[in-house]
Amino acid sequence: MAQHRKSSAASAHQVRCIGCGLVADRLPQNFRCAACGELLEIAGIGPANPDELKSLWLRRSSSQDPLDRSGVWRFRELLPAIDPGKIITLREGGTPLYPMPSCARIAGIEFLLAKHQGMNPTGSFKDTGMTVAASIAQQEGFRWVACASTGNTSASMAAYAARGGMRSLVVIPQGKIAWGKLSQALDYGALTCELKTDFDGCMRVLNEVVQRMPVYLLNSVNPYRIEGQKTAAIELLEQLDWRPPDHLIVPGGNLGNSSALGKALLEMKDLGFISTLPKVSIIQAEGANALVRTMKETGGRKLVSVQAETLASAIRIGSPASWRKAARVLQSTGGAVEQVTEIEIALAKAEIGADGIGCEPASAVTLAGLKKLVHQGFVRKNDSVVMLLTGHLLKDPEFTLKFHRGDLFAGTEYESGTRVLDPARRQPVVLDADADAVLRALEENQDRLGF
Repeated sequence: MAQHRKSSAASAHQVRCIGCGLVADRLPQNFRCAACGELLEIAGIGPANPDELKSLWLRRSSSQDPLDRSGVWRFRELLPAIDPGKIITLREGGTPLYPMPSCARIAGIEFLLAKHQGMNPTGSFKDTGMTVAASIAQQEGFRWVACASTGNTSASMAAYAARGGMRSLVVIPQGKIAWGKLSQALDYGALTCELKTDFDGCMRVLNEVVQRMPVYLLNSVNPYRIEGQKTAAIELLEQLDWRPPDHLIVPGGNLGNSSALGKALLEMKDLGFISTLPKVSIIQAEGANALVRTMKETGGRKLVSVQAETLASAIRIGSPASWRKAARVLQSTGGAVEQVTEIEIALAKAEIGADGIGCEPASAVTLAGLKKLVHQGFVRKNDSVVMLLTGHLLKDPEFTLKFHRGDLFAGTEYESGTRVLDPARRQPVVLDADADAVLRALEENQDRLGF
């Protein structure tokens, strides 16, 4: 059996433990500190000349170089150095920032933007981190990469592995993944194993696998994933002409994404790109609220795990690996943590769709949570707010179809409270093949434009 490989830290960047602060020059296979067992991160970025880099990054946006066309590698001065010949890119990043006028009105604020990471190549924010971590795997000579997944990670990893000529192993919880996401992993050629457990159980099994075989782990515990994902925040600041919003609202699942965005914002402030920080707030489903309970019950000092259950499958995680990093982001930026119900998620998803911008259910926790934060007075009416949408509408079309048919919550504990959803539903109308029938339908539904 081949010996286990260890990944070396790239360029001048350091490897640092988020718990005890120990600095190392190599990354172990499980990406955890040998001294205390906490996750490791890439550190040591800088110094940088903000004005020079802003101009350079802007010039690259019109370049035809494959690395410059990537919304991740365009910012490569703030990323670990990798041999350009080993970089795997699908032109990830470069995602749009949409005004959301209808959602702003519903939330009770004057102006709202959505940064839609679902517009990445495989339909989720995972691509921005995967291009970096998969490229490191290729540079290190791994033939196999692997992840445990609720869907989006598996799709992204399988695509980048295929593009880089590597083999991929996907471990998923049986019956708890949206078919749209599973279809991607299958199409990209992954060896897909459905385990009779939840996501956290899949993660435990995979951790043992990568210790026993030379397989490179590509879950968000991998700090190179975090480095790639942080570029979404850099890109957002550039799109806002380097004027940070008052609030950034982010979904919370395994918490790697909120950790990455917060890391980028703190680095941007330390390096002089911005002078103020947005408040980064993290929203979770009520049935998968590990971070909410961790912050409220222990002040962020100790993880409170839960038995996760939510239809927003992308965030159905009960023991988030990056909880300590996320807690640090909340504390450093002054953000809030909030939870929302299944019905609140479903309604918010339809409201986002009514602005012409579809998203997967997990993304919709941002709007549902924003409503609560406005009601609580944490977000004020005239504050500038950006909510992050993490996945594309077509990641989970079954959820959308069931919602509009009216049977999403049929036979569940939530069924009795679904009347609030009726105005948002758009069930197809079956008619005779007759123009008069269509005209009558138009007249009857004139007042249903909007909510």
